[in-house]
Amino acid sequence: MSNYFIRIESLIGSNNFQKLQKATVAIVGIGGVGGMAAIALARSGINKIIIQDFDVVDESNFNRQVVANIDTIGKPKVFVLEEMIKKINPSCQVISLNEKFDINSSLFNYEFSYLIDAIDNIENKFLLINKCLEKNINFISSMGTAKKLDISKLAIVDINKTSYDPIAKIIRRKMRENNLNSHFKVLSSIEEPIKGEILGSYMPVTSTAGLMLADYIIKEILRNEEM
Repeated sequence: MSNYFIRIESLIGSNNFQKLQKATVAIVGIGGVGGMAAIALARSGINKIIIQDFDVVDESNFNRQVVANIDTIGKPKVFVLEEMIKKINPSCQVISLNEKFDINSSLFNYEFSYLIDAIDNIENKFLLINKCLEKNINFISSMGTAKKLDISKLAIVDINKTSYDPIAKIIRRKMRENNLNSHFKVLSSIEEPIKGEILGSYMPVTSTAGLMLADYIIKEILRNEEM
């Protein structure tokens, strides 16, 4: 039993821990939500992680993103996060894709069975969701967490069960318009968005969302994988 992960391995058992070690998880979008999800997966013993984001660290990220500090300003987020993960679990294989997810993305050139969607762009989110559905990848999609303050209003639900979530509303409409499967799990908040011109974000909400996404994927791995 590795000393790094002795506390989780003793909790879930060696067989279940081996399931986590063997799984490959992709996280697309590593901002306030996705970055925390990736760290939670790394600290839980996931031994192969694919991270994708095209952005660099900016001062406006400081209030909520795990990659943001005065030493990382201007650096690509994926490379900062890769270094963080390696310091948590040196044996973890991290594939860093410093690129936007869109029709030209290299993401699906890699093999993975689980994915967390934490991107903001609606068109690319819609594309990613449908790629996962098409390829039968076990995934969960984060809806809107901006302009929210109440962590108790976060929940993992079928996308058709969301409310007060502008992103989910658009995705549902696009699924209907394209006659596509509209039943999949999302992380959403039932809190009515706080009014304001700026997309204000609150770290307890974004971080809790990231932890909930990581928890969902971990439980799916434990439930589905065979030894």
